[in-house]
Amino acid sequence: MLKIYFGEMENVLHNVESFFNNQYSYAWLEDDFVKSVIESVDRSVVESPECIKSPVLRQIPPTRLSGGTKAVILMKYCPDRVINASNCGDNCAEWILRLGDSRDLTINLHHIMEFDRDSFEIEILNDHRIVRNMGEMVDAGIDFL
Repeated sequence: MLKIYFGEMENVLHNVESFFNNQYSYAWLEDDFVKSVIESVDRSVVESPECIKSPVLRQIPPTRLSGGTKAVILMKYCPDRVINASNCGDNCAEWILRLGDSRDLTINLHHIMEFDRDSFEIEILNDHRIVRNMGEMVDAGIDFL
């Protein structure tokens, strides 16, 4: 289940860019989930673990991926870390939900992310309520941000 803590939280990975750039593995870029995230969020294609084809930047290394893409990849491969998902745009929301559908995932947010599903199940860790739609998510975010 996806779990969200709104506002300041201890032990959160805030510097997603630097952490990813120093910790990622080429094996991560061979994962079908990661390839799909890169295609969806950055509109880019993984040609090899060392080379990503971007429509804007042309051929780039993984270190040039967007902060949101890096954050989602870290959510998948560093399950012991709480990632500051405010590094992500709303185009990452579906991928975060998918990870939360497959296992427990805790993220930190400093804004209300738009989850573009009619229904979902997310635990708000600030008060342990379960939200099931964007109306309930907005109410929770307003309470804690």
